Amino acid sequence: MQDKNQRPGDGSREGQGAGFPAPAADTEVSAEVAAPPAGARVAAVVPAYNEAEHIGAVLAVLRAVPELSEVIVVSDGSTDNTAEVARAYGARVVELPENLGKGAAMKAGAEEARADVIVFLDADLVGLTPAHVRDLLAPVLAGETDATVGIFEGGRPSTDLAQAMAPFLSGQRAVRREIMARVDHLDEARFGVELKLHRQLKRMGKEPRAVILKDVTQVLKEEKMGLVKGFAARMRMYWEILREIPRM
Repeated sequence: MQDKNQRPGDGSREGQGAGFPAPAADTEVSAEVAAPPAGARVAAVVPAYNEAEHIGAVLAVLRAVPELSEVIVVSDGSTDNTAEVARAYGARVVELPENLGKGAAMKAGAEEARADVIVFLDADLVGLTPAHVRDLLAPVLAGETDATVGIFEGGRPSTDLAQAMAPFLSGQRAVRREIMARVDHLDEARFGVELKLHRQLKRMGKEPRAVILKDVTQVLKEEKMGLVKGFAARMRMYWEILREIPRM
């Protein structure tokens, strides 16, 4: 990550990550927690689709988190200036040629990351602070768990209720990269990605530890797109999540 005192507009150059290594066919993932190596590198990955209006607030917070080695924004076929705003905040940007869905964007960002631990954050968060990001990372970096999941509390009733009912659908997570590499078909899940990721981590014996994100919420689709278009987008999101259930 660039120096937090660097001005927006002095962004880092584009680069190619190492990609996920292909695991051997007979390799199993141990259920034991292994601490990341000393001096572990940490990357933040922010998937984004047409979030130019909101992503700057999230990236400003990430610039103030000293544990981060890099910030990667994946512009998922955005038609606005999401990528330009991200570069202005010093993020490394991956631009997908078309909208492939959140799962594909998360996978692209994780493969691009040159890090041992990855923290995923939504681009439209409200109330996020550096302390929240550090709270997500701390148990993983300390070797206490291989993954965490952030749960909203005290932000606004609608998002609090949704996460109380289905906390595994949160997009705020930290996970060791080598564990992330074992999650298959991530790019096919679209908005069902959180359900797929959570279920596969549990099957590995890597159930994420819940971390409360006090006073954090996010911008609703209806607020971004208007009532009718936003409601339609929300229904598509729910369908993509429900569609993932029989695949598990």
